[in-house]
Amino acid sequence: MQPSAPQYAERLTAPRSWWAVTALVALSGGLILLPLGTLPMLGGVIAAGALASALVSSYGSARIRVVAGSLVAGDARIPVSALGEAEVLDAEEARAWRLHKADPRAFMLLRSYVPTAVRIEITDPEDPTPYVYLSTRDPQALAAALTAVRAV
Repeated sequence: MQPSAPQYAERLTAPRSWWAVTALVALSGGLILLPLGTLPMLGGVIAAGALASALVSSYGSARIRVVAGSLVAGDARIPVSALGEAEVLDAEEARAWRLHKADPRAFMLLRSYVPTAVRIEITDPEDPTPYVYLSTRDPQALAAALTAVRAV
Protein backbone atom coordinates (compact mmCIF):
# COMPACT_ATOMS: atom_id res chain seq x y z
CA MET A 1 0.00 0.00 0.00
CA GLN A 2 1.36 3.42 -0.94
CA PRO A 3 1.57 5.93 1.94
CA SER A 4 -0.14 8.63 -0.16
CA ALA A 5 -3.06 6.42 -1.20
CA PRO A 6 -6.17 7.18 0.88
CA GLN A 7 -7.05 4.44 3.35
CA TYR A 8 -10.53 5.94 3.74
CA ALA A 9 -12.42 8.49 1.66
CA GLU A 10 -16.00 9.73 1.95
CA ARG A 11 -17.96 12.66 0.60
CA LEU A 12 -20.94 13.78 2.67
CA THR A 13 -23.28 14.59 -0.22
CA ALA A 14 -26.62 16.27 0.31
CA PRO A 15 -29.69 14.01 0.26
CA ARG A 16 -31.92 13.73 -2.83
CA SER A 17 -34.74 15.60 -1.12
CA TRP A 18 -32.54 18.71 -1.01
CA TRP A 19 -32.18 18.52 -4.79
CA ALA A 20 -35.99 18.35 -5.08
CA VAL A 21 -36.18 21.54 -3.01
CA THR A 22 -33.59 23.06 -5.36
CA ALA A 23 -35.88 22.32 -8.31
CA LEU A 24 -38.78 23.96 -6.46
CA VAL A 25 -36.64 27.05 -5.79
CA ALA A 26 -35.86 27.23 -9.52
CA LEU A 27 -39.56 26.95 -10.33
CA SER A 28 -40.33 29.69 -7.80
CA GLY A 29 -37.75 31.97 -9.40
CA GLY A 30 -39.50 31.50 -12.73
CA LEU A 31 -42.97 32.08 -11.27
CA ILE A 32 -41.87 35.32 -9.63
CA LEU A 33 -40.74 36.71 -12.99
CA LEU A 34 -43.60 35.21 -15.05
CA PRO A 35 -45.57 38.52 -15.17
CA LEU A 36 -42.61 40.11 -16.95
CA GLY A 37 -42.71 37.65 -19.84
CA THR A 38 -41.30 34.35 -21.03
CA LEU A 39 -37.66 35.40 -21.35
CA PRO A 40 -37.43 36.90 -17.82
CA MET A 41 -39.24 33.80 -16.50
CA LEU A 42 -36.59 31.52 -18.05
CA GLY A 43 -33.86 33.75 -16.66
CA GLY A 44 -35.44 33.49 -13.21
CA VAL A 45 -35.57 29.67 -13.45
CA ILE A 46 -31.92 29.52 -14.50
CA ALA A 47 -30.67 32.06 -11.94
CA ALA A 48 -32.62 30.67 -8.98
CA GLY A 49 -31.75 27.09 -9.95
CA ALA A 50 -28.06 27.90 -10.30
CA LEU A 51 -27.93 29.71 -6.97
CA ALA A 52 -29.80 26.98 -5.10
CA SER A 53 -27.67 24.28 -6.76
CA ALA A 54 -24.46 26.05 -5.79
CA LEU A 55 -25.60 26.31 -2.17
CA VAL A 56 -26.65 22.66 -1.89
CA SER A 57 -23.55 21.45 -3.71
CA SER A 58 -21.13 23.46 -1.57
CA TYR A 59 -22.76 22.34 1.69
CA GLY A 60 -22.85 18.75 0.49
CA SER A 61 -19.23 18.63 -0.64
CA ALA A 62 -17.61 17.98 2.75
CA ARG A 63 -14.97 15.28 2.54
CA ILE A 64 -13.44 13.00 5.13
CA ARG A 65 -10.22 11.18 4.28
CA VAL A 66 -7.48 9.26 6.01
CA VAL A 67 -4.42 9.80 3.86
CA ALA A 68 -0.63 10.02 4.36
CA GLY A 69 -0.85 9.55 8.13
CA SER A 70 -3.41 12.31 8.57
CA LEU A 71 -7.13 12.67 9.07
CA VAL A 72 -8.46 15.26 6.62
CA ALA A 73 -11.96 16.46 7.49
CA GLY A 74 -13.24 19.49 5.66
CA ASP A 75 -10.52 22.15 6.03
CA ALA A 76 -8.83 20.44 8.99
CA ARG A 77 -5.76 18.22 8.61
CA ILE A 78 -4.84 16.38 11.81
CA PRO A 79 -1.92 13.95 12.10
CA VAL A 80 -3.10 10.54 13.30
CA SER A 81 -0.37 10.65 15.95
CA ALA A 82 -2.32 13.49 17.65
CA LEU A 83 -5.51 11.43 17.81
CA GLY A 84 -6.75 8.98 20.43
CA GLU A 85 -9.06 6.05 19.87
CA ALA A 86 -12.08 6.54 17.63
CA GLU A 87 -15.46 6.03 19.29
CA VAL A 88 -18.16 4.82 16.90
CA LEU A 89 -21.47 6.57 17.63
CA ASP A 90 -24.85 5.15 16.67
CA ALA A 91 -27.68 7.52 15.72
CA GLU A 92 -28.88 8.09 19.29
CA GLU A 93 -25.42 8.64 20.77
CA ALA A 94 -24.39 10.86 17.83
CA ARG A 95 -27.45 13.04 18.44
CA ALA A 96 -26.51 13.37 22.11
CA TRP A 97 -22.96 14.45 21.19
CA ARG A 98 -24.39 17.02 18.74
CA LEU A 99 -26.68 18.47 21.41
CA HIS A 100 -26.25 18.30 25.18
CA LYS A 101 -22.88 16.50 25.38
CA ALA A 102 -21.19 18.82 22.88
CA ASP A 103 -18.14 20.84 23.88
CA PRO A 104 -17.93 24.24 22.14
CA ARG A 105 -14.16 23.83 21.77
CA ALA A 106 -14.52 20.64 19.71
CA PHE A 107 -13.99 20.47 15.97
CA MET A 108 -17.27 19.29 14.50
CA LEU A 109 -17.91 18.38 10.89
CA LEU A 110 -21.53 17.46 11.21
CA ARG A 111 -24.34 17.03 8.77
CA SER A 112 -27.83 16.61 10.19
CA TYR A 113 -28.83 14.26 7.39
CA VAL A 114 -26.12 11.73 8.36
CA PRO A 115 -27.31 9.99 11.53
CA THR A 116 -24.10 8.19 12.58
CA ALA A 117 -20.75 9.64 13.58
CA VAL A 118 -17.29 9.10 15.02
CA ARG A 119 -15.83 10.95 18.00
CA ILE A 120 -12.04 11.00 18.29
CA GLU A 121 -10.19 12.47 21.24
CA ILE A 122 -7.29 14.82 20.58
CA THR A 123 -4.26 13.64 22.57
CA ASP A 124 -1.93 16.55 21.73
CA PRO A 125 -1.46 18.52 25.00
CA GLU A 126 -0.76 21.72 23.02
CA ASP A 127 -4.15 21.57 21.27
CA PRO A 128 -7.11 23.04 23.20
CA THR A 129 -9.54 21.04 21.04
CA PRO A 130 -10.85 18.16 23.20
CA TYR A 131 -12.15 15.96 20.39
CA VAL A 132 -13.14 15.73 16.75
CA TYR A 133 -16.76 14.88 15.90
CA LEU A 134 -17.32 13.69 12.32
CA SER A 135 -20.62 12.74 10.75
CA THR A 136 -20.03 9.66 8.61
CA ARG A 137 -22.17 7.07 6.91
CA ASP A 138 -19.66 4.31 7.72
CA PRO A 139 -18.23 4.99 11.19
CA GLN A 140 -16.77 1.48 11.59
CA ALA A 141 -14.71 1.83 8.40
CA LEU A 142 -13.38 5.24 9.43
CA ALA A 143 -12.42 3.95 12.88
CA ALA A 144 -10.74 0.90 11.31
CA ALA A 145 -8.78 3.09 8.87
CA LEU A 146 -7.52 5.27 11.74
CA THR A 147 -6.52 2.19 13.71
CA ALA A 148 -4.72 0.74 10.68
CA VAL A 149 -2.75 3.95 10.06
CA ARG A 150 -1.84 4.19 13.75
CA ALA A 151 -0.53 0.59 13.69
CA VAL A 152 1.87 1.29 10.80
